[in-house]
Amino acid sequence: MQPDSLLDIFRETEALLDGHYRYTSGRHGPQYFQCAKVLQYPKYLELVSGIIADNFRSCDIDTVISPAIGGIVVGTEVGRQLGKKTVFTERNDGVMSLRRGFTVMPGEKFLVIEDVITTGGSVREVIELIEAAGGIVVGVGSVVDRSNGSVRLADNQFSALVLKAVSYAPEECPLCKADIPIEKPGSRPGK
Repeated sequence: MQPDSLLDIFRETEALLDGHYRYTSGRHGPQYFQCAKVLQYPKYLELVSGIIADNFRSCDIDTVISPAIGGIVVGTEVGRQLGKKTVFTERNDGVMSLRRGFTVMPGEKFLVIEDVITTGGSVREVIELIEAAGGIVVGVGSVVDRSNGSVRLADNQFSALVLKAVSYAPEECPLCKADIPIEKPGSRPGK
């Protein structure tokens, strides 16, 4: 599937929003990808997850892991399509953690799946958690890479859609200077 076709799906499902947004990283920008709006439709969830899964099909993977909340749905579907166990991390007192009885075994091979990568902060935290427990990260996949490929988290990294998204430090944001109201539509409170 071509990137323009995926962008059309994002627009059709109102998952590509235009306005003034505060991203999880704390930066501001004029567009927001709300992947949950696409992934709520089984046909698109299966399609997008299939694009990601196909890229990692030949890899030796034990477990698919995703940071909560955004990555859980797509990570679970990628795991289903690969026939692999799926788990997720979540924040506990601000620290990315495994809870609910999930564990990392030494030598266990993980594929990390996220919905949107902007700075890669959440994925980096998941990678650190895996490696600290003796696990191995064999790849990172995402629905959207807003960094246009500039954020490298693993040697084997793939995104279904790679875009150059504009973002600004809050003190440099022209949208703030124009007094355009800001929104924070993601799953975590903004910084």
